[in-house]
Order: sequence, then C-alpha cells, then structure tokens
Amino acid sequence: MTVPVTRATPVGFVGLGNLGQPMALNLVERGWPLRVSDTKPERVEPVVAAGATAADDHAALAESTVICFAVPDDQAIESVLEDGLSDRLGPEHLIIVHSTTLPRRARELAAEIERETGAHYLEVPVSGGSDRARRGDLSAFLGGDDTAIDAALPVLEDEASKLFRLGPVGAGSATKLANQLIAFSALAGVHEALRLTTAYQVDEDQALGAIATATGDTWVGRNLAFWDRTAQDYNAAGVPKSDRPWAKDLAEVLMTAADLGLDLPVATLLAEVLPPAVERRALSVADKAGA
Repeated sequence: MTVPVTRATPVGFVGLGNLGQPMALNLVERGWPLRVSDTKPERVEPVVAAGATAADDHAALAESTVICFAVPDDQAIESVLEDGLSDRLGPEHLIIVHSTTLPRRARELAAEIERETGAHYLEVPVSGGSDRARRGDLSAFLGGDDTAIDAALPVLEDEASKLFRLGPVGAGSATKLANQLIAFSALAGVHEALRLTTAYQVDEDQALGAIATATGDTWVGRNLAFWDRTAQDYNAAGVPKSDRPWAKDLAEVLMTAADLGLDLPVATLLAEVLPPAVERRALSVADKAGA
C-alpha cells in the first residue's frame, strides 16, 4: 500500500454478527471512521448509533481504504465482491478477512482479488469471543505479505491484543482451524466428563472447580458457560446451526484434511457428536435459568 493507514483512514466493515458487531463497535469507540454493512438492518443500527455510517450498497464500501470482512464464509465474501465491490477495488485497497475459511479458499481468494483488482489481501481469523472482541483483546492469526501486514497494523492492533504472524495466506486459516480442533476436543471431553460426575451426584461447578486445579484443567472447562451463552446468542439471532463454529469449523477442518490427504479420526468423530451436544446443553441451561 502506498498510503499509510492511520485512525483517519476510512474503514469498511462487512458482517455484524456475534463477533463482527462488537469488533465494529470497538473500532468506532477508538475513533476509526467506519462504514458498515450487514444483511440484517437490525445489526447495523447499534453500530450506526455509536457513530458509524451505513453503506448504501456494497460498492460504496470501496470508499474505504481498508475493508474488513467478518462474514460466515468465503461464499459470503464472494457475494459482496460480486455485488459491485470488486469493480471498484484497486491497489490502494486492503482487504482484511476475519472470517474462518478453508486455507485453500483463502489462497484462491487472495490470488483472485490481487490478480483482478490489484487490492492487497490479508487473512486475519480471530479467536476470543464477543466480550474480548468488544475490548479489542482478541487473538489474531495473520497470513499474508509482511508489507500488507505492516500497513494494516494500526487497525489490527486496535482489534487484537495478540497478533501472530504465521506465514503466507493459508497459514492463518490453518492455525485458526487447529485452534478450533483443540478447543472442540476439550469441549467434547468436558461434556462427557460432566455426564460421569453428574451420575454420581457431583455438583457441576464443584466438579469443574476441582478439575481446574488438576491435570484436566482447560480454558474450556473454566469457561464452559461461554459456549452456552454463544449458542443462546446464535439462537436469538437465528443463525443456522450449520453456520455455528462447532459445526462449520469442524466441517472445514475435515475438508482441509481431505485436501491434504490427512486422516483425522478425532475431528471426524467430533463433527458428528459435538454440534448436537452443544445445542442440547445450551437449551437445557436456558430452560433451567428460566425455571
């Protein structure tokens, strides 16, 4: 990029869901001039009320030098590009993709965008949940050219307190999927472990508190309610179950494994058993809270 990115640089933000909306609110609060877009107007309203501008259409996003995507998948990114944005992109633009995508598709998208428009592409999938997103305290897995990363740092440092440069495009997505596989392996283990302790009348919080001091300690176990709240938020927002990370990201782990010819038996089992378990537990917790 030839123009340095500063807090005066206009930023476009596409996708205002569970992570995107708090990320956008954080950027507005830190003084970034933000132009936002989402398929659901009710998601746009609170960000506009906080000081952002609503994009009239996807082509209008090109008025921003930096354009961030926090949409469900690469198909959503392509849809926005094809709806007038791609025709207006040029070498002065920097595309930052926070979505969790297949590493192969990240490389294909980057090559396509850079070849057809000259715009720069960075993959920056993030992890940490909505509360950390609102504080600008996410972990970010960076894949892309160092020159583009350096240019984007003012934005990225306001979004994430932990930035990891991992290699070319594809590396960030692969590491995000690896993080998800580890987290969901632990989550499945915690679910089954609590079935065992509950069968012996052990209070759930007491069991988790004891395990947190022992070799079974995990972030997942110490923050089990995080997953319940996230599932409940998705229920309230009407997010399809197939688009939720414990389903979508595990499916992408398996697709990436297939691309590489890898056999991942744990991921295969998790993709089958974990999504319904997360959904059942979230409903059970909500029912108990409402009782």
